[in-house]
Amino acid sequence: MTQPTAALDREPSYAQKQTDQENILRIVEKHQEDRGGCIAVLGEIQSRYGYLSEEALRTVSEAMGLSLVDIYGVATFYRSFSLQPRGKHLVSVCLGTACHVRGARLVVEEFQRQLGIKPGETTPDKEFTLETVNCLGACALGPIVVTNGYYSSNVTPTQVKKILSRARQEPTQVEDSLAKASYS
Repeated sequence: MTQPTAALDREPSYAQKQTDQENILRIVEKHQEDRGGCIAVLGEIQSRYGYLSEEALRTVSEAMGLSLVDIYGVATFYRSFSLQPRGKHLVSVCLGTACHVRGARLVVEEFQRQLGIKPGETTPDKEFTLETVNCLGACALGPIVVTNGYYSSNVTPTQVKKILSRARQEPTQVEDSLAKASYS
């Protein structure tokens, strides 16, 4: 069995770029009639590839008949979209008011210490990306940390090592998408 993340570790070949463009066109076609189709298309592309490349944005623009400026505007308006490759594991720490007063800043500092990066950065091995967000919508349970889509509540700095260890063992959304794509 091949490792689905291998495709993320090297520059894609011409054939891979063609396949990617074909996959992106299929995604556009699937959501063409959806209300808010552009958001759904960008969301599915990001889920599959881990970020929105310039090539992907251009393909979506042409296929949907929207200007690249409009597509770029949507991609940069929503915080969940990324124009830069992220690590295999995305760690989001809430710094909203409720989380902040419960010690979220100390949690962020511990993630920084353990990963050796600042918020907005990716580890050199492309394993983790650390980000801070203004609210994750679970204020009563703060501080909240989301890793690979899984919420951890009432997080303290002493739990950071365990959260990172668990994240390393979980498949990421990108890995899941690539594994599913290899079977379709």
